[in-house]
Amino acid sequence: MKLLPRTLLWRTFLLVALLMMISVVAWFAIFRTYEREPRARQLAQTLVSVANLTRAALISARAEARRDLLRELSDREGIRIYPAETSDRVEPLPDRPFLHRVEELVREQLGPNTRLSLEREGEQALFVNFRIDESDDGDYWLALPRERIDRVFPLGWLGWGIAALLLSLAGAWLIVFHITRPLKALQQAAQKVGAGETPPRLDEGGPSELATVATAFNQMSADLAQIDQDRALILAGVSHDLRTPLTRLRMGIEMSADEDLREGMTADIEEMDKTIGQFLDFARSEGGEAPQAVDVAALLADLASQYRRRGFAVDMDDAAAVPSAPTFAADLAVRPQALRRAVSNLIDNALRYAGPDRPVELGLNAAAGEFVIEVRDRGPGIPPQDVERIKRPFARLEAARSNTAGAGLGLAIVERIARSHNGRLELLPRDGGGLIARLVLRPIDSQTATP
Repeated sequence: MKLLPRTLLWRTFLLVALLMMISVVAWFAIFRTYEREPRARQLAQTLVSVANLTRAALISARAEARRDLLRELSDREGIRIYPAETSDRVEPLPDRPFLHRVEELVREQLGPNTRLSLEREGEQALFVNFRIDESDDGDYWLALPRERIDRVFPLGWLGWGIAALLLSLAGAWLIVFHITRPLKALQQAAQKVGAGETPPRLDEGGPSELATVATAFNQMSADLAQIDQDRALILAGVSHDLRTPLTRLRMGIEMSADEDLREGMTADIEEMDKTIGQFLDFARSEGGEAPQAVDVAALLADLASQYRRRGFAVDMDDAAAVPSAPTFAADLAVRPQALRRAVSNLIDNALRYAGPDRPVELGLNAAAGEFVIEVRDRGPGIPPQDVERIKRPFARLEAARSNTAGAGLGLAIVERIARSHNGRLELLPRDGGGLIARLVLRPIDSQTATP
C-alpha cells in the first residue's frame, strides 16, 4: 500500500486506467474466443476444397500430363503433393485448440483417417493427408504454405490501438482532474480556516454534489467569521465591564484606614483580575496573531529578567542563552505574544506550587525539527496518572498541587498554544523531585498550524 500515491487524483486515475486495461484485455479475449470457430471452419473448408480440387484435377488429367500439372500447382499456388510412406517422419499437431478444431472439421468431410501436420521430413508447411482415388490404396500428403494458417497481426492496428488507449487515458485524467480540483480548493480553504484565516469563497458551480459541499463550506466559513467577530466583541465587553469596577474598588480600598482589611481585599481583587485574565486568554483565538520571526532564546531571557526584577528566582540555562544547534541560527516563525503567555503561565505555575523561594530554571534546545522550552521546578510534582487530566480546563489536583488560587486554566491555555504551533505540552517528573514542564513546538513556517 505504500507504493500507492496519496492524492485522490492519481489514485482515481490509476483505478480508471486499470479498469480500462482490464476491459481491453477482456474484450480481446472474448474476440479471440468467438473468432476461433468461424476462422477454423473457413480454414477447414479451404483445405477440403483444395484437396478435392487437386484430386479432381489429377484424376481428370492424362497420366503423362500429371507431372506437369503438379509442377504448375507448385509454381502457381505453392501446393505440393508427396506420396505418403510408412517411414515418413511426421510431427503431431501442436497442442493448440484451433488446429485440433480444424482437424475435426476436415475429417468430417475427407474421412476419419485424414491427418494434419505442420512438419514432415523436416519441412515446414500445412500438410493434409488424402487419397486421389478411393480405389487406390496409396495415400498422399498435400502441402500448403504455412501462411494459410499463420495470422499476421498488422502493426498499423497496434499503433492505432495504442493511440486510442492513450487518448482514453488522457480523457480519463481530465475527468478525474475536474472532479478533484474543487476538492483541492476545499482542502486549501480548510487549511486556511485551521490557521485562523478567512478563506475566499469557493466556487459553487459544477456538479450538484460538489456545489452542495462548496455551499455548505462557504456558509460554515461565514458563520465562523461571524462567531469570531462576536467573540471579540464579548471579550472587549468583559474586559471593560468587569475590570473597570475592579479598578474603582481597588482605588476605594486603598483609601481605607484599616491596613489589614485593605491588604486582604487588594489581594482578592488582584486574584479576581488575574482570574478574569485567564478566562480571556483561554477564550482568545491564537490564530488571530500573525506569525513572526522571533529570537526565542532572547524572548526567554527577557522573561527571566522580568521575573528576577520582581524578586523571583527564575534563571536561564547558559546553553539556552546562546544555542549552538543549527535550528537556532535564524529566527523562528512563532506567535510571540502567545508564546510569551504560555511560558509565563508555566513559570507562574512553578512559582505558585514550588514556592517563590525555590529557583525555577528555563531551558531551550532543538531536536528533529522541533524546539523545546523547559520550565523546571522543585515542587511536589504531578502524579503520572493525573498528567493528561490536569491539562483540561478547570482541572485541579486533589493533593499537593490543589491550591485553589486561579481558575484552573493555566495549563489548558499552554496546551492550546502548543497545538497552535503544531506542538504539545509534556509534564514530566524531575530527577531529585519536582516537575519539568516541556513545551515542544514546531516553527509555524514548516507546517500549517492548527489552533
